Amino acid sequence: MISTLPSFPWDSLAPAKERARAFSSSDPALGEGIADLSVGTPVDPTPQVVQDALTAAADAPGYPQTWGTPDLREGIAQWFARRRGVPDLDPAGVLPTVGSKELVAWLPTLLGLGAGDVVGFPTVAYPTYDVGARIAGATPFAADATTAFGPTTPSSAPKLLWLNSPSNPSGKVLGIEHLAKVVAWARQRGVVVASDECYAELDWRSQEERGQPFAQLPTTPSILDPRVNGGSHEGLLAVYSTSKQSNLAGYRAAFVAGDPALVARLLEVRKHAGMIVPWPVQRALLAAVSDDEHVAAQRERYRARREALRPAVEDFGLRVDDSDAGLYLWATAGEPCRVTIDRLAERGILAAPGEFYGPAGREHVRIALTATDERITTAAARLSA
Repeated sequence: MISTLPSFPWDSLAPAKERARAFSSSDPALGEGIADLSVGTPVDPTPQVVQDALTAAADAPGYPQTWGTPDLREGIAQWFARRRGVPDLDPAGVLPTVGSKELVAWLPTLLGLGAGDVVGFPTVAYPTYDVGARIAGATPFAADATTAFGPTTPSSAPKLLWLNSPSNPSGKVLGIEHLAKVVAWARQRGVVVASDECYAELDWRSQEERGQPFAQLPTTPSILDPRVNGGSHEGLLAVYSTSKQSNLAGYRAAFVAGDPALVARLLEVRKHAGMIVPWPVQRALLAAVSDDEHVAAQRERYRARREALRPAVEDFGLRVDDSDAGLYLWATAGEPCRVTIDRLAERGILAAPGEFYGPAGREHVRIALTATDERITTAAARLSA
């Protein structure tokens, strides 16, 4: 399995990173050193309400529950009802995970997939969908439409189909009708659909741009929305992380929710494997999903950074595609992405090459909003200079 895994892509950014670090200007507005916009690592403080919950649970001598406590699972179900338009989520179909990347990487294995099984995912996508298929010994298959799988039967269809909305890296959002068509197609063939939705709270579109029917919701549509699935979660999983909305990347606080039968299968394997969210983190996660105020405040910080950075990216000659939600600008100059990366590095800015996310991203770069206000302001000044 190890021999089939790709090299860790960010290692290849070392030369560009060194050039960006060396940036120096006599203009105080342009600052010194690197403006690293290549990764989605939160930089703002963890909300106090979450820190307090973690501290209160610090005395934890016993083993926590793999399934999570009933009040945590109920709190996550209430969050889905309040924020995602999912009024009927069974708490039995909720499972905390050690961050969402862990679940993405291991889901094919946890579901028992292996040689001969196909795992589908978008053509421009977070690399871990591909890696997860390889870890299981399954076949990764990049596709943006179900027609790409050709005529299928339950025996020839993919066993697992990943969706990612809002997308990392592109920020594209899938609407209700699109999601419903995918669910209908999958159910006819017995395909499990897993939807990675961890940027859902960061939708930058106006209500007019969102349109009906999901403009009424504060977040982007979920695979668990009854308008998508007809009121049944059978064969469906939604994956979510609080890393972005609550600055909890260091806590590894996430969850998967949906079909209770599928969640029960995951739970049985995870109990044997010791894949348990620590007790203090479970308490912090409950605090995070129970408090909307800190999420709204963090969203506004990112909105301000986006509004400062996007015009500067366009001043630099890049076109921003999609980027309707999430923490990135998906931008292109119509040239190989490494050329763009080098030009940005000359201005002391590091971004992620689009090729990290599949061959379809070879002419794009991903520019993150996850930097301090000072670094975002500095990057914008350098791009517009």
